[in-house]
Amino acid sequence: MDRIIISPSKYVQGNGALANIGNYVKALGAKPLILADAFVTKLVGDTVATSFHGAGIKSEFDCFNGECSRPEIDRLLARCQQTPFDVIIGIGGGKTLDTAKAVAFYQKVPVVIVPTIASTDAPTSALAVIYTPEGQFSEYLMIPTNPNMVIMDTGVVSRAPVRLLVAGMGDALSTYFEARANKVSGCQTMAGGAPTLAAQAIAELCYQTLLADGYKAKLAVEQGLCTKAVENIIEANTYLSGIGFESSGLAAAHAIHNGLTQLAECHHLYHGEKVAFGTLVQLVLENAPLAEIETLLAFCRSVGLPTNLHMMGVKELDMARLMEVAKASTAAGETIHNMPFKVTAEDVLAAIVTAHQLGQ
Repeated sequence: MDRIIISPSKYVQGNGALANIGNYVKALGAKPLILADAFVTKLVGDTVATSFHGAGIKSEFDCFNGECSRPEIDRLLARCQQTPFDVIIGIGGGKTLDTAKAVAFYQKVPVVIVPTIASTDAPTSALAVIYTPEGQFSEYLMIPTNPNMVIMDTGVVSRAPVRLLVAGMGDALSTYFEARANKVSGCQTMAGGAPTLAAQAIAELCYQTLLADGYKAKLAVEQGLCTKAVENIIEANTYLSGIGFESSGLAAAHAIHNGLTQLAECHHLYHGEKVAFGTLVQLVLENAPLAEIETLLAFCRSVGLPTNLHMMGVKELDMARLMEVAKASTAAGETIHNMPFKVTAEDVLAAIVTAHQLGQ
């Protein structure tokens, strides 16, 4: 199997980076359509418009309707038929960004992704998640290439609620451990091949960065401040974790996350908050050294990630309901089957309960 690593063509990060978006995008197109919801447009719209004006580019905004759905994608494609936009820019949260990816894919034009939060590693990926207009999962859109550009304005991101940054750390926390498992099993990654040494090193650096700067970054963002630690964590949450998961592989942690969606009590949690507990469960499945588990638990406690089911809203341990979580985690096609050993639903149930006890 060939080694493959994939990534955005360009990654830009800095405090105030949005003030330069016009110059960055100029190399991709001269007529951009900018997709953002009303809140984000009010937050950064003037900065973006001024930057494009300064670059001699006429940009147009469109207000995102709130759901990455087929009707919303079709609405934007219809607008693109009326005006020959040559680059699509998504600014905001995950659903806005995924919609921009989808529209650019169907229009066969470049896409620029501008997250205003750092809560997941999805912005750099060649993937969009499409929902029904009512918000139920519909399908994955697998895109042949990663975004042409990702721009992270760390000043904007650091002023978002701290829980979002911490959730991003939870998502990033799994990257190294899932990459490590995938390396041993030799399973194909989302990039379509075996992991490169570079992707493995990036995944490990992601974990080291979280341990070194996660708590410091949390303290700064609680005050709406951007420090070097915040810069490092934003890069870890977005770029290091994004390259790490896509080019090094997913394993048990994300499958456990998917299983936990069976519990209504967990629906209020962010993706990364569930993934953090899934990472603990994966370490139990692996029978990882206690010292490694304790390091992970200490990190989670320092930044405020859940370490047990009670913290996630599950008041009582109902074994039958937890078995439903375990069965969903081990469904055919789930990434838990990338682990270097066979994993059954019974194994997952035992690991969930053990992880819960360790995390109390």
